[in-house]
Amino acid sequence: MSQSTQNIYGGQAVIEGVMFAGRHANVTAVRRKNNEIVFYEVPRTTKPWIQKLKKIPLVRGVVAILESSAKGSQHLNFSMESYAEDELDEAKEEGKPAKSEEKSGWSLSMIVGVAVAGILSFVVGKLIFTLVPALIEQLLFEQAFKNIIVHNLIEGFIKIVFLLAYLYFISLTPLIKRLFQYHGAEHKVISAYEAGAELTVSNVQRFTRLHYRCGSSFIVFSVLVGVIVYSFFHWDSLWERIYLRILLLPVVLGFSYEALRFTNALRDLPVLRFLGYPGLWLQKLTTKEPTDEQVAVSIASFNRMLELDGQVAKSQA
Repeated sequence: MSQSTQNIYGGQAVIEGVMFAGRHANVTAVRRKNNEIVFYEVPRTTKPWIQKLKKIPLVRGVVAILESSAKGSQHLNFSMESYAEDELDEAKEEGKPAKSEEKSGWSLSMIVGVAVAGILSFVVGKLIFTLVPALIEQLLFEQAFKNIIVHNLIEGFIKIVFLLAYLYFISLTPLIKRLFQYHGAEHKVISAYEAGAELTVSNVQRFTRLHYRCGSSFIVFSVLVGVIVYSFFHWDSLWERIYLRILLLPVVLGFSYEALRFTNALRDLPVLRFLGYPGLWLQKLTTKEPTDEQVAVSIASFNRMLELDGQVAKSQA
């Protein structure tokens, strides 16, 4: 099956599972402690006015991100609740406190932290990674030179350093490592599907865990695009600089989304495919090689999503 005849799918890693977004349904598959794979299925409905906004260049990026953040939090909460139930059941059987985490490296406080991060990451995380580097650059280099482009380049460099350091250190924890493994499993399944391969564990494991459409690539583009966009606006004080960053954030996100779509469209062209390389390099931190069991969960989620999409499409025919 050629890619041109396929739908474009995406997903996200959740606690002990993977969510895939289809045309008509979003599906999460989670592996419970007893090795049973359970599903959370939500019909995908979009209000007509939102659908119209998603067709407008630049605007569609911000709309898609907000929609994805809102719906993704539902699936993250489902995976959190499933894991919490397993923790409680295991604690009751062993006569241990519910907070026991000897086997998994997870705790309920960690799970809550992940859920909150998933819900608020777009707003709080983006603001932090936008405003803090600007504040640091202003405090350290305000009097060093007048060239606004140089100031923006240094600000962008500080953002990249912050981002890489943050991702590296959290990737060392068992909590985030498992999430990143499921992230890799999600990418492998999408890549196998787009290549027309049969979705078996052995087949899927042969594919790369890196993918051009990943949100990690979007983060890199938002930094690079921000350097360019901010260079068109002058500021005279730190507060004016911060105000402009907040005001221009939707613009940066909109252009970044378009850049991501553009590089994905060019990924098969030998000369231009390098445009997506910065995002792929970042994914070496945000994804890890999954186990066969994790890939199996990802395949189960994707197949169920395809099944539900097919049922709805058949009923509408």
